[in-house]
Amino acid sequence: PVAPSSRLPVMPKVLKRLRLAGLAALVLACGACGFHPRNAISVPPELGPVRVVALDPYSPLAESLADAMTRAGAVPAAADSMDPATTLQIVSERWGNTPISIDQLGRAQEFSLRYAVMFTLVDAEGGEVVPRQVVELSRDYVAPPSDSRGKSSERELLGDELRREMTSAILRRIGAALQVTRPDQRGAAADTSSAPVSAP
Repeated sequence: PVAPSSRLPVMPKVLKRLRLAGLAALVLACGACGFHPRNAISVPPELGPVRVVALDPYSPLAESLADAMTRAGAVPAAADSMDPATTLQIVSERWGNTPISIDQLGRAQEFSLRYAVMFTLVDAEGGEVVPRQVVELSRDYVAPPSDSRGKSSERELLGDELRREMTSAILRRIGAALQVTRPDQRGAAADTSSAPVSAP
């Protein structure tokens, strides 16, 4: 009888390494061809330095947006600079926690946590890149009346989640606006709109 080969058990490891090597090559190829994750935005360099401002100087949303804009290619404006800069302004932040169902004793047990943010993006010359608008998000959660500590923890976790989603939602609005308000496209858009339309 032929003795079993000592190399057989090694094959799964070899295959695993080959898969990992193939995945790494795919990632590098995607990066080389300019592939970007879905919904990712790229801030055009002509916007110049970008500043994120909010009424609350310690706003977690402002910090999150500043980090996200930097990852998208924006150059952060110096904190102590007085020079004009593109400004992402968080005009207002509002939270609401509304009961939406009650138990047999009339006590609230299910709530809707709402988060609304008004923002605008203005370039260094004062032109509106993104007009003032409101983004509103909400999440429902269950909080038994007897578990007040659990209710607070759930609300805090949902608040963090809504804040992350708000950052993504605002970036998507900015990304959509940049497609039609970039300076290098305004002239092309004007030329197109002013071109004569031939009658059928």
